Amino acid sequence: MAAGLAQTENPSPGGAIGLGNRGWSAAGANQATSPNEFEFSARAGAASDYIYRGTTLSDHGPAVGAAFEARFGSLYAGTTVATVKLPTQPAAELTFAGGIRPTIATIDLDLGVTYFAYPGERLPGETNGINYWEAVIRGDRKIGEQVRIAAGYAYSPNVSNTGAWSQYAAAGAGFDVPGRLLPNDLAVSFTTAAGYSWFGNQSSQLGGFPLPAYLNWQAGVTFTHKAFNLDLRYYDTNLSKENCLVFTGDPNARPGGRVDLATNPGGLVSNWCGAAFVAKAWFAFN
Repeated sequence: MAAGLAQTENPSPGGAIGLGNRGWSAAGANQATSPNEFEFSARAGAASDYIYRGTTLSDHGPAVGAAFEARFGSLYAGTTVATVKLPTQPAAELTFAGGIRPTIATIDLDLGVTYFAYPGERLPGETNGINYWEAVIRGDRKIGEQVRIAAGYAYSPNVSNTGAWSQYAAAGAGFDVPGRLLPNDLAVSFTTAAGYSWFGNQSSQLGGFPLPAYLNWQAGVTFTHKAFNLDLRYYDTNLSKENCLVFTGDPNARPGGRVDLATNPGGLVSNWCGAAFVAKAWFAFN
């Protein structure tokens, strides 16, 4: 950590291409280590909103979080913690992840599994908690010195413990501003990505219908100064306000939308899936 803070040359860009990663985990860039050495990284910070694949997990309020990761060669394991504000009122969101990050040809791959846990939930009605796990594959590639591209796919057999499987595919690109154009100790990255989510049928207790499929997209800029990072980003989805309620279960939903007797008989609407601008700041140490 001390060595990282003492660097005088331009730092590496902190703007990894986000393809719908949870919490404060790394966005998926390859971080290979020496074959016979353990390496560690940590990050912690705050954000004006916690957006996950286009929907808020903090009721459009501020959130804080931290992450820790250990690596040995191409193997890695890590955990994150983040504040959330969800219908089941958990104390926090915890993730536990592990996997492998090999490099094949010019592509940095990430094959991993993540478990999402929400301790301290209150479980009204038919809800039996929202803990679940997801498998992910991702590839990153550099094109020249400034351009990066990435793509990924995720699958869960029981997303948020609803009984429905989920699939998610995403792709994105990034551009790193040449260091010769910037002051020492500063890096600037522009990144953008889009993803598509689709789902199977929920359990019969939750209605038996599929969760609404939807697109999400985001674009922004990341500034890195030594260990400090600042990200300014725009998020949005094509979910209607009625389907937003179906997807999120927003307890603050209000009437005024179109009635769907199968999925939304009250015609309730939610703003948890609309356009959002988010400022996020964190310190990262390797």
